[in-house]
Amino acid sequence: MDNRPISRSAIPNLEDLPDDVKTKIQSVQEKTGFVPNVFMIMARKPDEFRGFCTYYDAIMETECKITKAELEMIVVATSAQNDCLYCVVSHGAVLRIRSKDKNIKNVSKILNENNYSDEECILILR
Repeated sequence: MDNRPISRSAIPNLEDLPDDVKTKIQSVQEKTGFVPNVFMIMARKPDEFRGFCTYYDAIMETECKITKAELEMIVVATSAQNDCLYCVVSHGAVLRIRSKDKNIKNVSKILNENNYSDEECILILR
């Protein structure tokens, strides 16, 4: 395993963070089994961390007509389109959790198995 630090910037200790930030990070860890490195980087600036989480939750935790797994699939596809390997890997892990399928290797598998029309696949992958 690579023992290099996740950032050149100082990473805060979880215990030193404001209670609400600490609680959010612990909640994510309980749900996913890991803490995304970007969370610990952003936690250095609690107001920015809170803003990111508010934005993310407004999109991902809202009631809508598609499932949480489908929402996460869109995030994975968008991350791939943006060529962000970190985001593809991180959100791919969350996608496997939300879809309850640990064997998902890529977004196209979900698209094909859910019988989306060609038009829907194009919209999702754009």
